[in-house]
Amino acid sequence: MRVARPKPWEVDDELWAVIEPLLPKVERRARNPGRKRHPDRLVFQGILFVLHTGIAWEHLPQELGFGSGMTCWLAWRSGPRLG
Repeated sequence: MRVARPKPWEVDDELWAVIEPLLPKVERRARNPGRKRHPDRLVFQGILFVLHTGIAWEHLPQELGFGSGMTCWLAWRSGPRLG
């Protein structure tokens, strides 16, 4: 019996426990909070999916639940500036 290997873009709980504290905390505004943010873990997995597969950001499949390609791209682009 073969054990299913996790996909390279899937982030397990142990790895996420290391990564999550490194991400900046973003508070929602009390007044005019706007749209709710997509979960950071899913956005991070979307970034890994694009980098692993080599697809264009705009072709990130919505069915995977990672958010839009633009959401992931903006998070990836702002990463180096955050520290």
